Amino acid sequence: MVFAKREEFAVRALGLALAAAICVSLPSGPGSAAEKITYLLPAPPSLPAFAPWVLAKHLGYYSQAGYDVEFVVARGGVDVAKQIGVGNAPIGGAIGDTPIIVRGNGVPVKAVGLMGGGALTIVVGRKDRGIEKLEDLRGKKISVLAFQDTTYYALLGALASRHITKDEVNAQAVGPAAVANLVVAGTVDACACTPDWEIDVKEGVKDTVSLPTKDYFQSMAQAILASDKIIAERPDMVRAIVKATLKGMQYVMADPAKAALTYVEASPSFKGKEELMKKILANYTERTYKGQTTLGAMDPQRLANVQHFYKEQGFIAAELPVAELYSNAFIQ
Repeated sequence: MVFAKREEFAVRALGLALAAAICVSLPSGPGSAAEKITYLLPAPPSLPAFAPWVLAKHLGYYSQAGYDVEFVVARGGVDVAKQIGVGNAPIGGAIGDTPIIVRGNGVPVKAVGLMGGGALTIVVGRKDRGIEKLEDLRGKKISVLAFQDTTYYALLGALASRHITKDEVNAQAVGPAAVANLVVAGTVDACACTPDWEIDVKEGVKDTVSLPTKDYFQSMAQAILASDKIIAERPDMVRAIVKATLKGMQYVMADPAKAALTYVEASPSFKGKEELMKKILANYTERTYKGQTTLGAMDPQRLANVQHFYKEQGFIAAELPVAELYSNAFIQ
């Protein structure tokens, strides 16, 4: 895969937008309370998918570690990786699969913390459209966040496990606000959803089917990404951000109901939706966060299996040494 000219333009454009943030992300003088750091997200931080990050900031975990984190939004996880790779941000978030997709294209990023032992992507379909299993998606309309987001690649991986090509479905990149809403409205038949969107669809559609991508191949949870350059030059910053973010995830896992109330405090737009948030964070805990022996650790064999699958399906040109794709050095 090579970057299309319009993708290169988008990288430069967001780079200009990030320039001011990067400028203020340089270390302040001695004695300053916290260093400003730009954290690049694949979608708006207002989405419950980013509850661990929002809670880490709200509860002071980042500031206690010495950093004032500012969230900036990119166009999906693959775009996050590209921006980090060219130095437009020091750290960001995607899915654990993302380095597999981009590193062979010369994007020098690694996963430095994996946010759970489950997976982020669940295919949710309407049963009234004849969807009971993955094979039923042939010819169906499927909403996705963006074609530059790793949830789309997770969808393609799941489909490929059942010998369904991307040309046999009608995938539509609709942005974060519409992925679940279009399923509820009946405009599309299914979505490549995150656990919060899964709940949104179930709340709005009487009969649905949930098909977690991890049941078809070993797609992963969200991950924290950093470039080789930042890992080499600023390991203490990477470690601090990873540990603070994992602490936010631990807060959710320990008591999703309590975390939901705290999350609403941090995100007032969800006021009055506390019960919904309890369901969503409980779903994230079960679907995504649980399942790690060591919190934050990447399983290299699972990563190798995913990479091999992507190579077999033609999503990547060649397999790379697994050690180039991740580091568990920052979770301790």
